[in-house]
Amino acid sequence: MNRRYLYRRARTPLALMATATVAAALFAASIGPASAGKPSAPQQRKPTVVLVHGAFADSSSWNGVLKKLKREGYPVVAAAIPLRGLSSDAAYLKDLLAGIDGPVVLAAHSCGGAVISNAAHGADNVKALVYIAAFIPDKRERALALADKFPRSTLGSALHPVPISLPDGSKETDFHIDQDTFHHHFTADVPRNTADLMAVTQRRVTGAALGEPASESAWATVPSWALPAGKDLNIPSRTRFFVAERAKAHIVEVRASHAVSVSHPDDVADIIEKAARTVR
Repeated sequence: MNRRYLYRRARTPLALMATATVAAALFAASIGPASAGKPSAPQQRKPTVVLVHGAFADSSSWNGVLKKLKREGYPVVAAAIPLRGLSSDAAYLKDLLAGIDGPVVLAAHSCGGAVISNAAHGADNVKALVYIAAFIPDKRERALALADKFPRSTLGSALHPVPISLPDGSKETDFHIDQDTFHHHFTADVPRNTADLMAVTQRRVTGAALGEPASESAWATVPSWALPAGKDLNIPSRTRFFVAERAKAHIVEVRASHAVSVSHPDDVADIIEKAARTVR
């Protein structure tokens, strides 16, 4: 008798309503508050930032910059450029870009500016170019020629040439900066112990990488940003603004040495993020 009573009681409309209310609450909790209104749109993936070093540096020169970008959720690739020739370096970078899914913000330092200007041409996934204390050559221009376009560059006097043989037997010249003068010419506002390590680990560059004329100028069709370094001894002040204004770049100057990505990584990351936020 008691068992039948309990069964009938459970089937009353009041009990059914209570059971439905509990079930609805559990379902709402399981799907979360976003489903209560319109379905939430999937979060847009941020563009991949590809960082390109120049002569006398390596990909570790971006460490402070990439740490900030990674904290902000950006996928980052710090490319290791061979520095054996402008056309071959650009071909290497173009292959790297082709292996990246989705949009890319391409940033470069120093003569890496010539590399990205070449490599980004025809690379449909490159949506923004960022030049950090970088050369921004036009077609048929050379990085070294831009350094000498206006007075006050110390780059030429800082270079030490060493004859080398290439794998095919041809002769070339490798350049490096003497360790004793590296801090003055390249990293004046970087702590001395860090600058000394950079001097020892500097990547040598061939004459072809510095002196080969650019074949493309991707900045003519790709939106560009430029960060001239106000205390740069390698790229004269007039050259910095001449090339940036010619590229119609968004310009943010920072009072820093040529090694601005090491001495002011947050400022460098900020201008890269400005470019990245325009990518849809």
